[in-house]
Amino acid sequence: MGTGESGARIRVAQWATGTVGAFAMRAVIEHPGMELVGVRVYSAAKEGKDAGELCGLPPVGIIATRSIEAIIAARPDCLLYMPESTDAADICRLLSSGINIVTTRSEFFHPDMMEPALRVAVEAACVSGGSSIHATGSSPGFITEALPIAITSMSRRVDFLDIEEFANCLEGCSEDMLIDVMGFGDTPEAFAARHTPDHASFERSLNVVAAAMGLPLDSFETSVEGAVCRKETFLRTKAIPAGTIGVQRVSVTGSCNGKPLMRFSSNWYVTTDVDCDWDLRKDGWRVSLQGDAPVEMTLNLPMPIEETMRASARYTAHRPVNTIPFVVAAPPGIVTTAMLPNIVARLA
Repeated sequence: MGTGESGARIRVAQWATGTVGAFAMRAVIEHPGMELVGVRVYSAAKEGKDAGELCGLPPVGIIATRSIEAIIAARPDCLLYMPESTDAADICRLLSSGINIVTTRSEFFHPDMMEPALRVAVEAACVSGGSSIHATGSSPGFITEALPIAITSMSRRVDFLDIEEFANCLEGCSEDMLIDVMGFGDTPEAFAARHTPDHASFERSLNVVAAAMGLPLDSFETSVEGAVCRKETFLRTKAIPAGTIGVQRVSVTGSCNGKPLMRFSSNWYVTTDVDCDWDLRKDGWRVSLQGDAPVEMTLNLPMPIEETMRASARYTAHRPVNTIPFVVAAPPGIVTTAMLPNIVARLA
């Protein structure tokens, strides 16, 4: 679906205004080539509020709604879909209405790895509406797709790609999330008994690059490790005892023809004073490419710790916004990063 006459501003709607969604909507409002035309919220407390108020800006005259009909009636060229869970019926209705979608929902990273019924329904909706859907973000997304595509463009043989993520979770997550969901403060035995975290999103994302290189990943292995605090560690209002989990590492390794080809490891921690010799770095990534044109690189994300709770969400929110013009211009269907041109941010 196009944007009308050449040079016209792209009409954008925001779906969900949590931490990431609010930063995305703010970026749209301030973007020189975009116009916010709608915002969909889930809570009654947000319904009826001005979009500017929901993202820390002055009023812009766009009022939040809980109605999908109102969003469709606003005729956006593209919608930023950023809820906590996916509603397939809503997705298909939006696409069938001719609205392109850029989303942070991981189900849509790689069509070949989607649940078959969902893929069929979404592709049919894209055909019906002449629309496209694309999933992206910072991690997974930029670090597992955009950057690997760039550095492997200098290669003719890739032996192994290793991506390590480092994140101080202390300020970026609530205490309930840290303790009840992530397992910080568990004994090693209790932590080991927890279900393996769902890292299917990284499997889908890594395979976007591998498949585009002609080396599709045919199997995955996930490992979970933990290291314990040497002393009592305070979060914000609660403390976790010495001898309980202070660092956790989840690794997803994808293999091609029985040989490991790509690995993503998340190193998440609330303290670095733990009983292991892991090289725990500040927030960011370390990337190692082995092959005929090896690359070693470190990317730091130097957001001040007091801002991490909100400001770090910009990394996830801004790439979807910058991707909008390219998805609007794409042919109908489920569009991967490998199918799009380089994403260039328009800043003025």
